Amino acid sequence: MSGALPAAPAVWRQADGSPVSCQDKIRVLAENYAELCDVMRDTFEDAVLIGVDEAEMRRIILEVAAALRSPKS
Repeated sequence: MSGALPAAPAVWRQADGSPVSCQDKIRVLAENYAELCDVMRDTFEDAVLIGVDEAEMRRIILEVAAALRSPKS
């Protein structure tokens, strides 16, 4: 069940469209992305193995993402 998730973005864009250029920030973003992928994969696989419908779990994960609010607001 562990299919490959997409690789981290090659370029991380700022709000104005310019790329993040600080290597330390890019490293943190890449590490966070890898952790997020691991947690999402584990959560999804656990739910499906427990018996949750795959489409339902995907919907739930998308709802969580859509509910995230900016720490700047």
